[in-house]
Amino acid sequence: MNTQLFEGELTRLAPPDPDRDAEIESKWTHDVEYMRLLSADPVRPLSPALIKKKYEEAEKEKATHRYHFAIRTHTDDRLVGFVRLDHIEWNNGTSQVTLGIGDPNDRGHGYGAEALKLILRYAFAELNLHRVTADTHEYNERALRFLEQAGFVVEVRRRQAVHRGGKRWDVIKLGLLREEYKP
Repeated sequence: MNTQLFEGELTRLAPPDPDRDAEIESKWTHDVEYMRLLSADPVRPLSPALIKKKYEEAEKEKATHRYHFAIRTHTDDRLVGFVRLDHIEWNNGTSQVTLGIGDPNDRGHGYGAEALKLILRYAFAELNLHRVTADTHEYNERALRFLEQAGFVVEVRRRQAVHRGGKRWDVIKLGLLREEYKP
């Protein structure tokens, strides 16, 4: 069987193309809901120039602690999101996965699920990692269900760690071990 490492039926994982992708990703940062679901950082729209700068910084870190991929559709090679492995600890065989599908119209079509499957296969089968973690917020119930369906298990709940919309929310850390991973 010849399985392509970074290709699924719907999507492929590719290196980001700063000249082509920065404008699209910049638009995503103007979506307050998307940014709040993705991070606990204050929401701040980013210009295409700042997005390009982020790409440059990620490229510098790639060799040691981070792998950043664009999620592109097979049908038209359109950028629909990103997935990355961050904070890789080679001595412990651990990493953290972060994934986002930018345009609300692209969510719910299986792009994220397939990208997660591809990056987990890369993490466990190619990089030989032992454990992958993911963080989400209590108010992001969809992400919590998505990660649990992929086999992740809730491990830590940081109570009332995020203040959003006048309310305190828990941060939930989930983990997946290589022996629990089902390709």
